[in-house]
Amino acid sequence: MSKGFEQAAASAAPGVFVVLWSSGFIGTKYVLEGAEPLTYLAIRMWLVAVLMAVIVAIARPKWPNRAGIGHSVVAGLLIHAIYLGGTSVAMYHSVPAGLAALIPGLQPILTSTLANRWLGERVTKLQWIGLVFGLCGVLLVLHGRPMTGEAGWGWFATCVALVSITLGTLYQKRFCSKIDWRAGNLVQFIASGCFCLIGAFLFETRVVVWSREFVLSLLWLSVVLSIGSIGVLFWLIRRGSATQAASLFYLVPATTALMAFLLFNERLDLLGIVGMVLCAAGVFLVNRPGRKPDPVSPGS
Repeated sequence: MSKGFEQAAASAAPGVFVVLWSSGFIGTKYVLEGAEPLTYLAIRMWLVAVLMAVIVAIARPKWPNRAGIGHSVVAGLLIHAIYLGGTSVAMYHSVPAGLAALIPGLQPILTSTLANRWLGERVTKLQWIGLVFGLCGVLLVLHGRPMTGEAGWGWFATCVALVSITLGTLYQKRFCSKIDWRAGNLVQFIASGCFCLIGAFLFETRVVVWSREFVLSLLWLSVVLSIGSIGVLFWLIRRGSATQAASLFYLVPATTALMAFLLFNERLDLLGIVGMVLCAAGVFLVNRPGRKPDPVSPGS
């Protein structure tokens, strides 16, 4: 029964991760109506840190050593603070949710290139074809979408998010895979909370409108996204290669576009639907059934 449950969880985890991660862009669009990006993120990070502290106090997991704490701090800043900061700043400057998801959606190409050099993961020709399929799908899903807002800051912020989530995924795979996720996440969120709080004091007014919409969105992003989806992501990274985990991000722009269509009546045409199919095909090729995880260099 335990083995069957584990197999079912492994099968469901990628789909659960994509839906949860995609909902983050929608939730961010709501929550930014009540606070500036770094202010909102500071509140979110510290709320999650408190929740993780409760989990750690109850579970009493093995605490990482000094090196593990340092690695967790770096991974946390890359995956939580800088990545989320980039996407939130972009959306705060009126960049559409689809555009905010597009640039980080290019992550698998960058991850595969770096993983080949840094982690010793071998990317096959079939996987490269899948990655190209995914890239084409992302471009089709988001073709013709308006570049509203301060385009320069928006593009810069999303590019920062792309680099940050890519490096964070690789860093987590190489240095944090053996750290208990509960203790590691607590360190990561405390570090990210400090980072965002300092940024909020330096660059923002820190005014918060505590509306029902803001509170509900904040709770969703804090509990479901920061604990739920991040936990699933780290679990996927531990079970497979960095390239396989990163390929799931190709489905995020398509899923976000679908959610935006349903919630905000954003355009979703035939080319967008074709793009979704290409994204799904690309992810299947990268994560083809029966493929064993790529070898990882010693010390990862």
